[in-house]
Amino acid sequence: MPNKSVLAVGLMSGTSMDGIDVALIETDGENVVRPRAFLTTPYQPTFRASLAQAVAAGHAEAALEEDLTRRHAEAVRSLLAEAKVSARNIAVIGFHGHTVFHAPAERRTVQIGDGALLARLTGLAVVNDFRSADVAAGGEGAPLAPVFHRAITASLRKPVAVLNIGGVANLTWIGENEALLAFDTGPGNALIDDWALTHTGTPVDKDGALAAAGRVDDGVLAALMADPYFARRPPKSLDRNHFRNAATRVGTLSAEDGAATLTAFTAAAVADASEHLPVQVTEWLVTGGGRRNPVLMRALGTRLAAPVRAIEAIGWNGDAIEAQAFAYMAVRSRNGLPISFPETSGVPKPMTGGRLHKPN
Repeated sequence: MPNKSVLAVGLMSGTSMDGIDVALIETDGENVVRPRAFLTTPYQPTFRASLAQAVAAGHAEAALEEDLTRRHAEAVRSLLAEAKVSARNIAVIGFHGHTVFHAPAERRTVQIGDGALLARLTGLAVVNDFRSADVAAGGEGAPLAPVFHRAITASLRKPVAVLNIGGVANLTWIGENEALLAFDTGPGNALIDDWALTHTGTPVDKDGALAAAGRVDDGVLAALMADPYFARRPPKSLDRNHFRNAATRVGTLSAEDGAATLTAFTAAAVADASEHLPVQVTEWLVTGGGRRNPVLMRALGTRLAAPVRAIEAIGWNGDAIEAQAFAYMAVRSRNGLPISFPETSGVPKPMTGGRLHKPN
């Protein structure tokens, strides 16, 4: 018997560390996905700096985790108020938290965010800790959104790829008969954002303006692409800090040339990743903040062998996708359905994940 559709909220604090994305969807955790509302709550610079310190250290103090959780609770309240939906109509919240450490080879991944506290603050059931079971079973623990990408592209001609460019970039290849392959391609916006912050004081290269004013240094780009990660077969995943030495290689360049080279690095890594696909795709659908960078989108269009479009082209909000995915996965978790697969995270068999917290 099919599962009943319910209202679910999803929360995402991504590697770009720009704020909390919160989405409301109606879903059965399988074939039905209907967006209902979405908003972003930006982080203030001071909180973002504290979060960045936790990511650099690989752990967070209890006070920061509580602060993060309370901010998420407020984001949920704001979304429901804006959508004019009562909390009593929400079946579950999918709470990703924020990743401060990810080393699947060590079977360790850490997402801060107190699921039990969020359940108490909102009065709603919460599913969090989506990645730990996958990593404990020998998987990469990422990416997890592919099962959602498959649902929202069900009506499209296959094969198709969904490319999410957040702090780290990852792709989902969806083939005929619901076949999946997914992995992190390499850097997304993180290196570009860090470079822009250091050289302009602004934590993003808005509209790719800095990169557009520079020239790609092919020698530096080749050195960046020599990282052993690119030779690994998927599934595979990355910590945000994996390419932390990139700044040293790019450090001799001007602000403009460095931004151009790092933007080219993200695009080149995606093109390299495309060589791992079982069959080349009919098109690339881009989500996440990277789709707003016209220099990056043009670089992808040049390097990839199929059309590259923002996911808005098929009617979805590219800012909302990850938050929607965790709402969808929370429903799947609650229903005992798998959220990760051998082809997406490298786990031995399809498995569910997440921990359920009920409000007191």
